Amino acid sequence: MTIQPDPHPRADAPGDTGQHERAELIAQAHQRSESYGLRPYESPDFCPVLQSELKTRIERSQSLFTYALPVMETLHDQIVDTQSMIVLTDADGLILHAMGDDDFLARADKISLRPGSEWSEARRGTNAIGTALAENRATLVHGADHYLEANQFLTCSCMPILDPYGKTVGALDVTGDQRGFHKHTMALVRMSAQMIENQLFGNAFRDMVCIRFHSRAEFLGTLVEGIVSFTPGGRFLSANRSGQFQLGLSIGALQAHTFSSLFGLSMSQLFDAARAAHAGIVPLHLPSGVKVSARVEWKTPAAALPGGNEARHAGTGATGMPRSLAAGPAPSPGLDELDTGDAQIRAVIGKLRKVIGKDIPVMVLGETGTGKELMARAIHADSGRRAGPFIAVNCASIPENLIESELFGYEEGAFTGARKKGGIGKMLLANGGTLFLDEIGDMPLHLQGRLLRALQERAVSPLGSSKVIHIDVSVVCATNRNLRDLVASGQFREDLYYRLNGLVVRLPALRERSDLDVVAGKLLRQDHGGGAAGADGAVNDAPRISEAVMALFRRYHWPGNIRQLCNLLRTARVMAEGEAEITEEHLPDDFLDDLREPPAPAAALAVPTPPGAQPTRLAEVEAMAIVATVKAHNGNISAAAKALGISRNTVYRKMEEARGLPHQGS
Repeated sequence: MTIQPDPHPRADAPGDTGQHERAELIAQAHQRSESYGLRPYESPDFCPVLQSELKTRIERSQSLFTYALPVMETLHDQIVDTQSMIVLTDADGLILHAMGDDDFLARADKISLRPGSEWSEARRGTNAIGTALAENRATLVHGADHYLEANQFLTCSCMPILDPYGKTVGALDVTGDQRGFHKHTMALVRMSAQMIENQLFGNAFRDMVCIRFHSRAEFLGTLVEGIVSFTPGGRFLSANRSGQFQLGLSIGALQAHTFSSLFGLSMSQLFDAARAAHAGIVPLHLPSGVKVSARVEWKTPAAALPGGNEARHAGTGATGMPRSLAAGPAPSPGLDELDTGDAQIRAVIGKLRKVIGKDIPVMVLGETGTGKELMARAIHADSGRRAGPFIAVNCASIPENLIESELFGYEEGAFTGARKKGGIGKMLLANGGTLFLDEIGDMPLHLQGRLLRALQERAVSPLGSSKVIHIDVSVVCATNRNLRDLVASGQFREDLYYRLNGLVVRLPALRERSDLDVVAGKLLRQDHGGGAAGADGAVNDAPRISEAVMALFRRYHWPGNIRQLCNLLRTARVMAEGEAEITEEHLPDDFLDDLREPPAPAAALAVPTPPGAQPTRLAEVEAMAIVATVKAHNGNISAAAKALGISRNTVYRKMEEARGLPHQGS
């Protein structure tokens, strides 16, 4: 698979054909490092900013932070257990957030590669973050390329992140042990950064006319689609990287154009064509003469619609809020499309059908990666609110100091770094549609009361404002935690629990399902439909999964569930490009390693308990077993989580719970 090219030159891996160009880039970066007064033998700068300053810097980059976190989580799923970490910085190279393998994070901390530390060239010499920001392009800094000797055990791939107007607002970096260098890392970083940029673009121009286009219709809704935005009158606003590349013009050059000068149509002709378009696809011609397929999204003014409502149109009809830029062009699947033959899933769907549209809150339980958000989207798609927005909030991924403003919005000046004109909260964005609160069990306790009040009164008040805005939302929640236990321990409000606890359904883990073959085949076809073209522009046929590989899949315990299977198939499909089927040689090494060392059976994890200290609850036995497993792996949380078939977050949580148990010895 090849990635949609862009006009920015790229840094290539050691040994690639771009090595000479990369060597020149590194040499120039070393010269700059020396000019800053740095010396290679110097110790790293261990002077991170204060927590208060870090909080302020995060607030200044709130949109970047919010849209980057879920992308970082997805990227982390693809590189987990590779002795690496993912880093998000602001435009100055100050690290805002980092996640990665626990043992590598400990090594990185020794060189102050952690939130609050600045990794500009002036502070750290040649490094991927500082050099990428200085050069404003994707940059690989490997091993001895680093100016400071203390950093030369690293290999780092970094991509600057641009705002919708082409200004650098931050950078995304993957850093690992230089012995584990992989040539595909930079491609993953570039795609992830572009995904963040597209999300920022969609948020900035949600009230304007957005045209998504590509020379191949099947690429609409994928990462490689071009996006260009105009005012309703046709004045050019901006274009994403792919849009600039396909149009053959930079942001600066495009500023001189209107919609008519670029596409040879008036805006009214565009709207008429979009309304009449078959399947919402409008044929357009670029200035180069290349024919493209396009989808048009625009917001009809309230005065133009009966009842004063507003709607965003995409092609032939109203679709509520803009589609996720990472999603495919088709609307979210309904419940019927999630029925792939497993009796447990079918029973869940049957229960959901009885409550949809009856103002009964739904709670979806399940392990990480079982498809809780996909189920929530299906509930929305089958409800009477399908034309309204679906707004997802991950209560675990948003920092505690930002989740209140994310949920309820804020007025200008509500806090340091707040955007001019304020920000619209997720609850208000979900008005008329569905609000999905993922990982609700991780919501800070002090915000639970405010959420309860907003749900009961069906109204919100933005931070810094005295006004009350009435809302009409349907609520779907999800968690992988036991809320009853959280209520019992005082970590979750009982009144909120009963407000959200309408219909509770549990999604089975992938290893418990009987439809693995069907799910794998469906995921592979979906990824193929949103894949990239080959070098000649042709779409490659998706390979089938060999029976030998399916046999391996059936043996595996799938700790990451459907999300893990999806990422594994995406990698395997790339590795099997041009071949008829996916075989064992196309599978990632860490997956094969897991198969060779299956997780220990539950009985082997039991912890002998001395007389007089017998645990009285299954949860206590479980917590002690997890503690024992961590000890057996010398404190390596990642290794223990893999052995147990659970997430690292679950390991941490259970260890916290175990602290309150009777001492069981070492």
